[in-house]
Amino acid sequence: MLIICNRNDLLKAVGIVSKAVSVRTTMPILEDILLDAEGDTLTLLGNDLEMGIQTSIEAVVRAEGSAAVNARMFSEIIRRLPDEDVKLETTDDNHMTIECARSKFTIGILPGRDFPRLPEIKHEKEIMVSQSILRSMINNTIFSIAPENSGRPVLTGELFDIRDGYLYIVAVDGFRISMRRTMVQCSQNFKVTVPGKALSEINKILETEEDSIATIVFTGKHALFTMNRTVVLTRLLEGNFLNYERNLAMEFKTKVTVDRRELLSSVDRAALISRESKNSPIRLEIDEEKIVITSNAETGSSREEVPVKIEGEGLTIAFNPKYYLDALKAAEGDEVVINYASALTPCIIEATEGSDYKYFILPIRLHS
Repeated sequence: MLIICNRNDLLKAVGIVSKAVSVRTTMPILEDILLDAEGDTLTLLGNDLEMGIQTSIEAVVRAEGSAAVNARMFSEIIRRLPDEDVKLETTDDNHMTIECARSKFTIGILPGRDFPRLPEIKHEKEIMVSQSILRSMINNTIFSIAPENSGRPVLTGELFDIRDGYLYIVAVDGFRISMRRTMVQCSQNFKVTVPGKALSEINKILETEEDSIATIVFTGKHALFTMNRTVVLTRLLEGNFLNYERNLAMEFKTKVTVDRRELLSSVDRAALISRESKNSPIRLEIDEEKIVITSNAETGSSREEVPVKIEGEGLTIAFNPKYYLDALKAAEGDEVVINYASALTPCIIEATEGSDYKYFILPIRLHS
């Protein structure tokens, strides 16, 4: 293999595929990335057997071939090279030379044929969605996935629920539910759970331009995301996801319409006090024309007032401020609607019109 390519393009590509490289593994080759030169393209691949990321860049290919190089070493070398074209050449004794300007490195490599390629995926089910919309949907839900040590592996991912012409993305951690939806063209109804780790990396690759499209192909065990010159293949999580629809279809007695940014700022200030005590929630007293937000801890107290429009009964309820803030930050629009049933049942934050997003938050029991 002998190629010449742009150093910045190469560095960006290495950064993308390195997210799928194993850190601790009994298979040393999984600590590598695959470089595959063919035609006028250099293709790079990282694969830890749970998730694989492949991307490609333009290159002058003088001799085709492939090689597996240690991801960490290769990345650090490319990062430190000057901003000039890079020449990569493999030798018969399983080494690669890396030349750029007046710098030259020689590193060991493994045969490219030994590196695990991405498996062939049958296009059983497929949807297409704007990359910017998908990026927003992941951003505004992924904070609600359960941690890896939660004991509920299926909740460490997000549910992709495709039904009736919509894609619903749902995250649940046992204390809250985050749901976003967008219209898609798909005649089939189905559900899969995509690992949160894969979605975090996909989110970094997705573009912000509205006309950039992501294609997602689903099989019984995998999801394949294609974004321009990059593809991400991930295994799906097994198990039954929470029946989120039932939780989001509660009956409520109190409906509050409020300026989102004003409520966000007030809760954020009140949380300054509650953060000093892990067991200190924020308290919301809702009456005919305002919400009074209070926070009390050994270090001090705070009080905020926010004007609201209310339909139904007043009530007093308490929440973990982090969950409340996460939902308000992720919501869109100038105003939000917050529905309450009682002081002991969850609230739901949603848009004033439509139902493209909903945030379900469990309250904290107030002690007399």
